[in-house]
Amino acid sequence: MKNKTWLQSVLNIYLIEYALSAILRQKYKNFFILSIFTFLTFLLASVFFITNSIKYELESTLEALPQIIVQKIKAGRQDDMDVSAVDEILSIAGVSDAVARVWGYYYFQNAGVNFTLVGVDEYENQYKNSLEKIVQKFDFNNEENIPSMIVGQGVKENMSRNYYKQYFNFIKSEGTLKKVNIAGVFDADTQLESNDMIVMSKDEVREIFDIQQTKATDIVVKVVNPEEINTIASKIRLMYPECRVITNQDLQVSYQNIFDYKSGIFLALFIVCLFTFFMIVYDKASGLSSEEKREIGILKAIGWRVDDVLKEKFYESFILSFFAYVLGIGFAFAFVYIFQAPLLRNVFIGYSELKTSFELPFVFDTQTLFLVFFLSVPIYVAATILPSWKVATLEADEVIR
Repeated sequence: MKNKTWLQSVLNIYLIEYALSAILRQKYKNFFILSIFTFLTFLLASVFFITNSIKYELESTLEALPQIIVQKIKAGRQDDMDVSAVDEILSIAGVSDAVARVWGYYYFQNAGVNFTLVGVDEYENQYKNSLEKIVQKFDFNNEENIPSMIVGQGVKENMSRNYYKQYFNFIKSEGTLKKVNIAGVFDADTQLESNDMIVMSKDEVREIFDIQQTKATDIVVKVVNPEEINTIASKIRLMYPECRVITNQDLQVSYQNIFDYKSGIFLALFIVCLFTFFMIVYDKASGLSSEEKREIGILKAIGWRVDDVLKEKFYESFILSFFAYVLGIGFAFAFVYIFQAPLLRNVFIGYSELKTSFELPFVFDTQTLFLVFFLSVPIYVAATILPSWKVATLEADEVIR
């Protein structure tokens, strides 16, 4: 019985019914507030969801990057370097492995996109676990001695749309064609890593890009102790002063700078949304309409106490704002994770025809949900209760007059 009395004192069903009827009495005004509130919540939540998804992709991609990359620079541009440098780098104390990579970008004119061609050799160590799985699973030369390749999901879709479903004809540097069969679809932890990637044997990549057998695109270095990455990178710079030595920390800073720039655009959008929301709150908090004041005066005249009025206004504002919050979050989930945030995602990842698209991964972040909630619902409730309290503390006849 005590529990029932306590529940009734906290949650008054009759006041909730009256609050619902009060919302419906001013349905046009409340519908406008609900629409604006829902849109702002949807916009803020969508931006947060996109941000969380891209940050997750970037962090996952950074974990798969090599510890050290050595690139030869000539005339300010990257140039092929000698494969023999691998043995010299392996002689440095603390280096556990060094692999000469053969890779490059291939422009597919029909689709207007760039593919990343990566060469692998089944007899050497792979610098990424995803490539190791591919080498173990697929044979890049079948019984008919026709070269094969593994493609990313975005590559597969672009090729299929241009009638390349079983194979693809690469245009080599001298203008001749090279046919390569599609053996499977690349399966990796992140789409940013694999979506535009094509994996085939090193010999095929060398033939397509006209790279000599003694040359490589760059060299990736694996270090035994991650704490010594910067030290070993300095030794490589002294050994090859004409080369650019990039550590995974450098790549992380570069990625973060790009994301911070995009976040600046988000910040401007975020401020505009908050400004619009607080304008609505300010208009609400500046005072009640004459009709709302008269209603409070009549309620006090028939015996309502101040706390009854405040409870009713709390229910009214909370129902309206919370319903808008739920609608906004629901629309944001559908917009970002089902429809992949058309237009808005380009604020962060940019728009280019030279880039295959990727899907935003689903990231459920409770902090984002709580942040959007506390930026909207409690503020609107407070903006409704404060002017109601000022009116409710006055005498009934004074309010009605």
